[in-house]
Amino acid sequence: MPNSKNQFPALVISSLLVATTPLYAAESSFSADDMQQQVNTYCLSCHNDALATADFSLQSIDFKQPGTHAADLEKVVKKLRAHMMPPAGMPRPAFETYAVMTDWLESVLDAAWMENPNPGRATPIHRMNRFEYNNTINDLLGLDVDIMELLPGDPTADGSFDNIAASLPFTTAHMERYMSVAREVTRLATGLPPLGPSVATYEIPLYMSQDWRQSEDMPFGTRGGVSVEHYFPVDGEYDIKVALETNYQDYIKGLGWAQLLEIRLDGRLLERFSVGGEAPGTPAPLSFSGTGEPGSTDWEQYMLYQAGEGLEVRVPVSAGPHTVTASYVRQQVEEEGIPQPRQGGRLPANDEAYLAYQKVHAVEIGGPYVASGNSNQSPSRRTIFSCYPDQRAEEQACATEILNRMARRAYRRSITTDDTDLLLEFFNDGREQGGSFDTGIQFALEYLLSDPEFLIRSYRQSDSVAANENFRLQNSELASRLSFFLWSSLPDEELLRLAEQGRLSDPAIYEQQVRRLLSDKRGVTTLVEDFAAQWLNLRRLEEVNINTVLFPQYDVSLIEAFARESEMFVADSIRTDSSIMDLIGAKHTFVNERLARHYDIDEVYGSRFRRVEIPDTNQRGGLLAQGALLTVTSYPGRTSPVLRGKWLLDNMLGTPPPPPPPNVPILAEASSGDAPSSIRERLAQHRVDPVCSSCHVVIDPIGFALENFDVIGAWREFDEAGNPVDPNGNYPGGVEFAGFSDLRDWMLDRPDQFAHTVTEKLMTYALGRRVEYYDQPVIRQIVREAAEQDYRWSAIILGIATSPSFTMSRGQAELGLAVAKNQD
Repeated sequence: MPNSKNQFPALVISSLLVATTPLYAAESSFSADDMQQQVNTYCLSCHNDALATADFSLQSIDFKQPGTHAADLEKVVKKLRAHMMPPAGMPRPAFETYAVMTDWLESVLDAAWMENPNPGRATPIHRMNRFEYNNTINDLLGLDVDIMELLPGDPTADGSFDNIAASLPFTTAHMERYMSVAREVTRLATGLPPLGPSVATYEIPLYMSQDWRQSEDMPFGTRGGVSVEHYFPVDGEYDIKVALETNYQDYIKGLGWAQLLEIRLDGRLLERFSVGGEAPGTPAPLSFSGTGEPGSTDWEQYMLYQAGEGLEVRVPVSAGPHTVTASYVRQQVEEEGIPQPRQGGRLPANDEAYLAYQKVHAVEIGGPYVASGNSNQSPSRRTIFSCYPDQRAEEQACATEILNRMARRAYRRSITTDDTDLLLEFFNDGREQGGSFDTGIQFALEYLLSDPEFLIRSYRQSDSVAANENFRLQNSELASRLSFFLWSSLPDEELLRLAEQGRLSDPAIYEQQVRRLLSDKRGVTTLVEDFAAQWLNLRRLEEVNINTVLFPQYDVSLIEAFARESEMFVADSIRTDSSIMDLIGAKHTFVNERLARHYDIDEVYGSRFRRVEIPDTNQRGGLLAQGALLTVTSYPGRTSPVLRGKWLLDNMLGTPPPPPPPNVPILAEASSGDAPSSIRERLAQHRVDPVCSSCHVVIDPIGFALENFDVIGAWREFDEAGNPVDPNGNYPGGVEFAGFSDLRDWMLDRPDQFAHTVTEKLMTYALGRRVEYYDQPVIRQIVREAAEQDYRWSAIILGIATSPSFTMSRGQAELGLAVAKNQD
């Protein structure tokens, strides 16, 4: 029988051998001596031992022994592939020579890796981050709640992903929060009555437009308001209360005419209120806020308090998740007079909008005020209580069954007698303290969810593994790694059972499981909401701050539409197993009426997002032209070729520029002194400083290609200062392009570069560690094999999941030394 530690990676190594041989043969006329000559001619003037520019020297590199210098040579490969070295103004090799050098270097580095494979070391201790913990407790307990805000935030490594094991702290503060959350969610899941009524508030942002149907969760024929998913802990009576939006002086908006407000539960109408149009007494002058001329007392009281009172209903609700909706019956309004431009700035906070639409500010859900006990019908109780004792004598056996089953999934492995005994101790303590079987189960589950063995994925190294010896991960470890990669959650029953049977060592079965997890809706959701959201900086949309005086068409509805567009676009690409190159070159996108109007796409109506073809692919198409990415790479009042250029280099092309040196002066604004009005002229002035020029000469030109898009992604021909937009840019190596469409086409002509970047980002996310130099040969192999399948998502994901970097680890030196001493 083959050695289990070497059987699986041998398949990958032989694949690398097949792939690297043709490349090496193709450049057989180019040798180590030729490479040395190129370096002596173009590189050593800066990168010698004496100067060591950028703390990097090539003087001692022996190109006949590339494996011993792999870390340095992989840096050279990245710079040469991007034509970023030698720097502008210095002598450079012929354009064609760059490809010859990089092909040769990659071939010899891949061959050296093949002779001495290095999968890297799996970080021994890997704590769940908030996103993973939230998904895991929902899957484990049968809940549908969001507890991420109850946990401390997770740091990102180098601004990339928040699941990098080495960057995730596990402090006393974290442990205290996990214990607190464990108590809250287990009481919720087991259906124990809350200690008292509580109130959850769901607010709508000030700049959210409420002029149309807000989402697909809202009833047809409505406008404005909000729809929320709320988990009701037990059967009982709950209050649902609506608060209306006011201006800065607390006047309720839109009370000049009667409007109908509805409260619904799971689509069922609970109550309809008529609000407004009944103001008594003498009103204040129109646009009365801050005028110092109030209306009569009864009118003022109506505007400030009375009109918004009593907008609540008490209703019996069964335990579990329910949808609560507060919205207005849509009544069409056409203002008289000459149409006025949309107002921005402080107006939404100042104006009482007396004759405009009312707006919902918040929905409050309180209770239970009259609890009717536990409900055996809630999804979480059905998940947890696989049995229920009829008498006290049956409780131990039933508790053992429940806790063993729950612990097996929570610990992601088979359960031992010690595990069972400890959990039963907690059950008995909870049973005695709470006086019921349910409280005993809840207390044991509370311990389970705060146990470090649940919170941490550990990768153990056998004592028999020598220092720097490669070994295969255990089946249970591999199952967890795979499920957290594709689902950000624990393994399901099928994957866990195969791991317990040791069958994940079979490549065919393992590949089938990778494809199964990817095809599950959780696979698409995780890759979109966690991986893509961080890779594309979509999470930063929540931090966006737009100057609404300059861009009055901005509102939160538009920002939400940006996020929805990008999420649906990426999800559709993954779900249909399209080529990742479609992310750049797609001729379609997903819009609703609000976003279509912003993009100048005709004949799209309503709040429903749908797929549409791009009418003018010179102005729109693919990720580069989506509002989400253009907005997060802008400043509040102007675009930024620097932010956009850096984003392109890092996230699209895989050639991140170095961080700026300290004390670099900020870019002067157009309104300051003698600063030029054009952003291009101001950046040119900025690059006069040699310290700034070294980076900006690469960053700025590629960022200019997106200058036809304004701060919020609308197409424009003139910038914020009224200057004609100049979108001409370039890329190192003499590549010139005239705007967005040229840049997109140039990227599509070089699919391997974008594919390498996506694979590198996705591997970083999958491994939960930074990608190192020894991972590059594996990434190149994944990209080469994916190219044969048109760079489909499944080819890249399967390549990562079956790679030695994912399925193996390398023995740590200190452990190896300890073993050697014991053997002596």
